[in-house]
Formats: sequence, C-alpha cells, structure tokens
Amino acid sequence: MADPSSYRPRAGEIPTGPGVYRFRDQHGRVIYVGKAKNLRARLNSYFANPAALLAKTHAMVHTAASVEWTVVGSELEALQLEYTWIKEFAPRFNIVFRDDKSYPYLAVTLGEKFPRAQVMRGDRRKDVKYFGPFYPARAIRETLDTLLRVFPVRTCSAGVLRRAQQSGRPCLLGYIDKCSAPCVGRISPEDHRKLADELCQFMGGEGTRFIRQLEREMAEAVAELEYEKAARLRDDIAALRRVFERNAVVLAEDTEADIFAVAEDDLEAAVQVFHVRNGRIRGQRGWVVDKVEDTTPGEFVEHMLQQVYGENADSDRLPREVLVPVEPENAEQVAAWLRGLRGAAVSLRVPRRGEKAALMGTVKDNAEQALRLHKSRRAGDISTRSSALQELQEALGLPVPLLRIECYDISHVQGTNVVASMVVVEDGLPKKSDYRKFAVTGDAARDDTSAMYDVISRRFRRYLEDQTQVAPAISGQVDISDESAKAAPRKFAYPPSLVVVDGGPPQVAAAVKALEDLGIDDIYVVGLAKRLEELWLPDDEFPVVLPRASHGLYLLQRIRDEAHRFAISFHRQKRSSSMTVSILDDVPGLGPAKRQAVLKHFGSLKRMRAAAEEDFLAVSGIGPAMARQLVAALAPGPSGEAGDDGAEPAVNTATGELLD
Repeated sequence: MADPSSYRPRAGEIPTGPGVYRFRDQHGRVIYVGKAKNLRARLNSYFANPAALLAKTHAMVHTAASVEWTVVGSELEALQLEYTWIKEFAPRFNIVFRDDKSYPYLAVTLGEKFPRAQVMRGDRRKDVKYFGPFYPARAIRETLDTLLRVFPVRTCSAGVLRRAQQSGRPCLLGYIDKCSAPCVGRISPEDHRKLADELCQFMGGEGTRFIRQLEREMAEAVAELEYEKAARLRDDIAALRRVFERNAVVLAEDTEADIFAVAEDDLEAAVQVFHVRNGRIRGQRGWVVDKVEDTTPGEFVEHMLQQVYGENADSDRLPREVLVPVEPENAEQVAAWLRGLRGAAVSLRVPRRGEKAALMGTVKDNAEQALRLHKSRRAGDISTRSSALQELQEALGLPVPLLRIECYDISHVQGTNVVASMVVVEDGLPKKSDYRKFAVTGDAARDDTSAMYDVISRRFRRYLEDQTQVAPAISGQVDISDESAKAAPRKFAYPPSLVVVDGGPPQVAAAVKALEDLGIDDIYVVGLAKRLEELWLPDDEFPVVLPRASHGLYLLQRIRDEAHRFAISFHRQKRSSSMTVSILDDVPGLGPAKRQAVLKHFGSLKRMRAAAEEDFLAVSGIGPAMARQLVAALAPGPSGEAGDDGAEPAVNTATGELLD
C-alpha cells in the first residue's frame, strides 16, 4: 500500500476554485473521482491526518499513487465532468449504481409499413412511440399480452414477418386471434395502422373512452340478440379493465414524477424509485449499492440523480417532477443539469405533506424491505468470498492479496479450430467486460502446451505495450483538453495477482516460460488439474491439495468452469462458421457478397437445405443456374453430409453473421 505523503501535492500548488479531481493507483487506473467547490480545502482533507480518516477513505488514499485535478468554470461544469468521468472510468471507490439492464418501455414502431408493438430497451429510435417506463419487464409483457386481445397489432420480428409473407401462413398469434395477420392480407396496411394508433391512444391515457365505446357496442349487440359478439366484447372490456387495475391512479392524472427513497446503513444503501406517469405507477426500480465513499445524505442523492438520469439522458424519459427524500448538495446546479437534459423545467424538491409525501413513505418502506432482504441474502456471500480469497492466498503462499485473478483454458477437437479463453475475476466476482477470447493458429496449435504458451505470450505482450500508456504517478493539475490525460489505459494494462491455467505441470510450465521470456517475474501462476482437482505450482514436485469443502477450491473451480464455458462457446462458433462457409465455398461463382445474402435470407443450414430452386431465386443476385448449383451443393449425401454434425448453426439475420 502506498504512503499518502509520497504523492501529496504541496498546498500552494492546488487552486482554490471549483474543479474535479481523480485518484489513480500505481497502474494508472482511476480509483476515485470527486468534485469540490474549493479544490485546495477538499484535497488537503485527505492528507492532513490520514490515520483519522474513515476506513473506506483510508483504504482509498493508501491504494492511490497519485492525484490530479482539473479546474472548471462553475459548479455546474464540475457536476457534469464528475459524472462523465465516473461513467467512463467506473472507479472502484465511488458509489456506482450498476445495473445490467436499461428501462423497459412499450414501443410501437410507427415508422414501419406494419407497425409493431414490443418491449424495448436502450437508446430511443426514430419514428417509434414509447410508453413507460415499466419495471419489472414482466409487467409490461403481461399488459401487452392482454391488450392484444383488443388491439391485435403485429408483435413479430422482421424475420418472422418475412417468412410468413413468403409461405402465406401467419404465425401462432395470427391463428389465436392475437394478431390481425397483416403479413397474409387479413387486414389492410391502413386498417392495421389504425389499430396501432388506437393502441397508442389507449396507452396515452384515453382508456376510459375505449371502455365506454366497447360497452355501447356490447349493449347494441345484446339488443340485436347477437350474444356471441356481446360475450366477446364483454371479455374485451374485462381485459382493458385488468390493464387499468394494474396501473391504479395514485395521484392527479396530469402528474408525471419520479419518486425516490433511500434506506441505508454504514456499509450499503438501498434506493427505490416509483415512476408515476399520468397519475399511475408505471414502474418500480431499485438498486442496492456499497457505500465505498463517505458521503452526506445530500451528496448521496446528488450522485444518485447524476447516474440514474445520466444513463437515460432523454427529454421524454425525464418527468416534470423529481421528488427526493433530502435536498441534494448543489441543488440549483443539479436542477439546472436536469433542465438541460430534459429541455424544459424540472421541479426538484422534497415533498413535505399531502399525497406525494404519503407515496414517498410507501417508496421508503420498499427501500427498507429491499435492504433487509439484501442483507439476509448477501451476509454469507461477502464473508464467504473474502474467506475464499484469503484461504487461497495462504494455501499458495502468495505475498500479495488476490485482487484480480485471470484464468485461461484451451478448447479444440482433435487439434482443429483451436481457441482459448481468458476470464477475469476481481474481488471474487466475475468482470465480464474484461473477458477475452483468442484464436490459435499455425505451430502454436499443435498441442495444448504450445497453445498455452502462445496465448499467455500474446496477452502479456499486450500488457507490456499498454503499460506505456499509463501516465507516471505524479500528482498535479491536468488539462481537460489533453487527450493523453483524458484517455483511460487499456484494460490489458492491468496485471493480475494470479494466473490460473486449466491443466497440470505441462501447462503451468508453458505459462511460466511465456512470462519469463517476456521478462515478467512478479505475476504468480497456478494450474488446476481436473483429475483430482489439485493445484500445481511452478517447479513443485507435489501438488497442493485443498480440502473438498474448501471455499478457495470452490472459487477456483467456478473460475475454471467459467473459462471452459467461454472457450467452448467460441470454439462452437468457429466450428459452425467454418463448416457453413466451406459448404458454400464449393459453389462455383458464389462470391462473398452473394454468400452473405444467402446466409442472411435463410438464416440457417436447415432452411437452406429445405429450400427449392424458386426459394433461392428470391435472393438478390441469385439466378436460375446459381440456384440449381446451390440446391445440389446443399443436398445431404447418403450419410447425412453437407456439414450436418447434429447442430444447426444459426445466422444473425440482421448482419448475416453466424451465431453459436
């Protein structure tokens, strides 16, 4: 651990204006980002008496090797720059609201010939009408399934629609009357668009009008003794009312607000938000985050709003009101930032009385329950993970804590399509953004040890190259326009504490030889052999055998199995790709562009084999002679050749890329 006095800047060097600062570790990785109205006062507080700092801040300043700062013109600029850097670097000592999914919305693609209703996430697209957000996604899927009874608009993908048009048969939803089947001409494009418009109107708050209209039609059907039609309308009315029941009115119908509440202790905080649109709760969302930095409640709320709305910077997704449990630090600047994102006024306030304050209490109850549930589930996980890493470090006799572990596995079938995988675990948890896969060719593919030597050499050669990008650990002011200061070091620049290879002494020796040839002597290697699950260290005659109930052994097994899964999936993808491409390569006159068009049109070998000559003529650029050659090339032989190994390689119809 570094001594903070070794990189402490002189007090006179630090400006007194507003700005943003970054602490970096010895490898140049940003580990903390903060902002301050007075940079000198804030940074001096980290170095004045490090022993008196709280535990997490103490750990941060002793992990860092340098600090740098950037002066900005105002507190609003500091707020924006701080959010940008937290999003870019994901510092480990910042509170980060990590979530693997974006908000789910009900989307209607009005820009298509046959508009499609679907649950959509991610960036907003042109000519698409959005409703929501809804959370969890199951709620909107159930709502959409119910609405299809009354508004049977298309929900299928472009590929399903195209196949239905070619075959003249609708999909299952068309047969059960949950789709009006525009693909086969059961409804005209104009009438189908009218259905989509009515669905949008219903979701836009005009549900009462549709229910009353259906009630009038039901009464007319009863008066004319059309009881079957009346029963069908009765069921439609019940379906629409069920949708309304799921979205009960809790506030005035013109209310658009996001209501946040926080429950916290010394270590973690649970955040809950209710999304209220048109007076109804359209969705609920929650996070539980580690409090890895010391913040006041106001600072916590500020960071929360930065990340929640910064990830979804879209004027339609920001409501008119944002209700929070406490006023954030720099409330005026935060409100101005939100106003800039929305393009209109945003009311940021704390509700004190009335219906909104009562609903805030409900959100608070949800946050407290979420924190209690999280504590009960994770209490064992955190302690188990920590004990596993410590047990493994002691068993292997390593002098450094196992903050980052990389595991490598080789996959092939009798020496063909040799690939390797690299999976990464940090603090005992997978870091999938750092996973890598390698294709092994040439002499390196002749056996497992040669492949392991090749892969380790390539990975750590990149490590040495990327090390040149890491700025020296010198504290001081940085220019925001300096690209070298802004750029993050590449992920290969971060070395592991331990390299795990799948195998015994030969694989371990190959990995060690690769590191030695590169001049690297401070990275430790261990092999995990499948036979007895023993651990092999370099140059040791006997393995380390951990107890079967060992948490450390279980952690290594999970890492090894993840590396094996990742390698196998890549190997299957390469095998399927080479098999399919080799079949089409044998067709004279079929160049890369036409081959790509055929793959994109049919999607898989199974559909290509089942296709007749006239089906191939529908592909752009394929004539009668080429169609005959394709049918002949794809026809299976007497033993089921034509690349059939029992698995059908699928093709991404949007890109023509083969998928596993």
